[in-house]
Amino acid sequence: MNKTSKKIHPVILAGGKGERLWPLSRKEYPKQILSLLHENSLLVETVLRVSDTDIFDTPLIICNDTSRFLIAEQLQSQNIVDIIIEPVGRNTAAAAAIAALKISRDDPDALMLILPSDHNINNNEGFIDTVSKAADIASENYLVTFGIIPDSVKTGYGYIHRGVALTGHDTQAFIVSQFVEKPDYKTAKTYTESGEYFWNSGMFLMPVSLYISEVRKIAPQILDYCELALNNAKQDLQFTRLDEEYFKQCPSTSIDYSVMEKTQLAVVVPVDIGWNDIGAWDAVWQVDKKDQNNNVLRGDVIAENCSGNYLRSDNSHLLACMDLKNMVVVATRDATLVAPMDKSQDIKQLTQLLVQHNRSEAIDHPMVYRPWGNYCSLIIQPNFQVKRISVKTGGRLSLQSHQHRSEHWIVVKGSATITRGEQTFLLYENESTYIQAGQKHRLENAGETELELIEVQSGYYLGEDDITRYDDVYGRVSND
Repeated sequence: MNKTSKKIHPVILAGGKGERLWPLSRKEYPKQILSLLHENSLLVETVLRVSDTDIFDTPLIICNDTSRFLIAEQLQSQNIVDIIIEPVGRNTAAAAAIAALKISRDDPDALMLILPSDHNINNNEGFIDTVSKAADIASENYLVTFGIIPDSVKTGYGYIHRGVALTGHDTQAFIVSQFVEKPDYKTAKTYTESGEYFWNSGMFLMPVSLYISEVRKIAPQILDYCELALNNAKQDLQFTRLDEEYFKQCPSTSIDYSVMEKTQLAVVVPVDIGWNDIGAWDAVWQVDKKDQNNNVLRGDVIAENCSGNYLRSDNSHLLACMDLKNMVVVATRDATLVAPMDKSQDIKQLTQLLVQHNRSEAIDHPMVYRPWGNYCSLIIQPNFQVKRISVKTGGRLSLQSHQHRSEHWIVVKGSATITRGEQTFLLYENESTYIQAGQKHRLENAGETELELIEVQSGYYLGEDDITRYDDVYGRVSND
C-alpha cells in the first residue's frame, strides 16, 4: 500500500450464470465454480488473489440461492464466513449497494474492491500493485474502474473512453469520458488503434460512503430497496439472506449504466495484467495451454489430424476426434457440445433453445451439492433412477418422506446411521436397506470418513420436489 494504510474490503460477485460455457456451466452449476484453467475454481482463484492480509480484509461474497451450498463448500478452506444471498438477480449495481451498506456498518470510511468471480488474471503481482496504487486515488473521493489495455480487436467487451489525465499519483489514471457498449468489429478496430479506449473489466475500487451517496443521488430507488432488503435480512446458517419482497423491487441494472456513466467522479486506471473474462469457450481456449497443433486437450482425449480446437471430456470416457479444425467439443456425463470456435459467443442462444424445449440439461448438472455432501445421477430412466450419494463426516440428511417413490440404499464406503420409521440402526459396507414410499427416513454419516452409497429410486414420479421435511439441522424447508 502507498498513502492509504487501511485495508481494502474485497467484494466478490458470485451470482453469474455462464450460459456460453454450456454444457459445463449450468444454472445450478455456474461457471465461477468450475475448474477451467487451474486445479482451483475461478471463484477460489479470485479469493486467493486477495488473500494478502496486509492489504485486504476478509472477502464478502454475494451469490444466489441455488449455488450457495456449493460456494460455501468451495470457500470452507479459505475461512470465508460472510456470504450474502440474493433471492433474485438484480445485477451489479444492487449487489455493490448491498456490499457498501453492509461494510459501512462497521467501517464507514472503508474502500471496497468489487471483483467478478469468473475472471482469469495471469499477473497477480501486477494486479495487487495496481490496486494498491489505485487505492490512493479512490481515497481522494473517486469511483475507480480498471480498464484493460487492448491487445487485439474484441467485439465481446464493452469499452471505456479516457478523458483528461489525473496527475500527482503513482499510477496513470484518467477521468472517464464515456462508457461504450459492445461495438461492431469496425468500430472496435478504431477504438483499439486510437489508444484512447480500454476494455471494461467490471472491476471497481471505491469508498463505500461515496458509492452510497452517489447511488442515493443518481439512482435512489436502488439504495432505498437495498437498505430495506438488508435491514430485514435473516441469518440462515452462515448465510445472510436478503429480504425477498424488498430486494425484488430493486431496479435491475449494472454499476456501469446506473452509476458510473452518470457520476462526475468516475476514474479509469489502465492495466495490463493478463486479464480475460472467460466469457465463452474461445476465451478459455485462448488462455489455456495448447499442444503443438494449437489444440487444448482436457480429459481423456485423442486428436488425430486436428488443429486449433478446444477438446474436453469431463466424463472420464474417451473423446476421440479426427480432422477437426477450429472447433469446440465438450463432453459431460449427460450432454455434448459441438460448435465452431468462432460461434462461441452464440452458445447462449443454444442454451436458451434448450430451455424452450424444457431440457433439464440447460439447468441441472449431474453432480448436485448439498450442505451434507453431494449426489450424482448415474442413470435416469422412466420409473427408476440410480444415484451415487456422498455424505461428508458429520453430515446428516433431513428426516423426510417421499410420496411417490421408494428407495434402496447400498453402502459402498464407510458406515451409516439409518432412521427408518421407528427404527434406528447402523449400516456398514456391502449392506443395504429399503425405504418404502411414504415412510419417514434419515441418513447420517456415522463414521470418521466420507460415506458413499448407491441409491436406487423406483416409482412413477422421481422429481426432487417430492419431499416432505420433518426435521433438518440446516434449517431447510424447500427441496434443496
